[in-house]
Amino acid sequence: MSKEAANHHKQAAEHHEHAARHHHEAAKHHLAGNHEKAAHHAHVAHGHHVHAAEHAENAAKEHVKAHGAK
Repeated sequence: MSKEAANHHKQAAEHHEHAARHHHEAAKHHLAGNHEKAAHHAHVAHGHHVHAAEHAENAAKEHVKAHGAK
């Protein structure tokens, strides 16, 4: 795997970890009845999911560049 592809995989994993933390916070605030804070954390989590997907796509593109499509 190329260094660039590996870096994108690492960044995708980091975004998934951040998203998970925000989902936990959203659940905590939702259960406490603080729906505004819950919505904020859910929105931030969604952003991390989007960034993770972008990095995963870029990792795949780097892999194709390095090894060609099969």
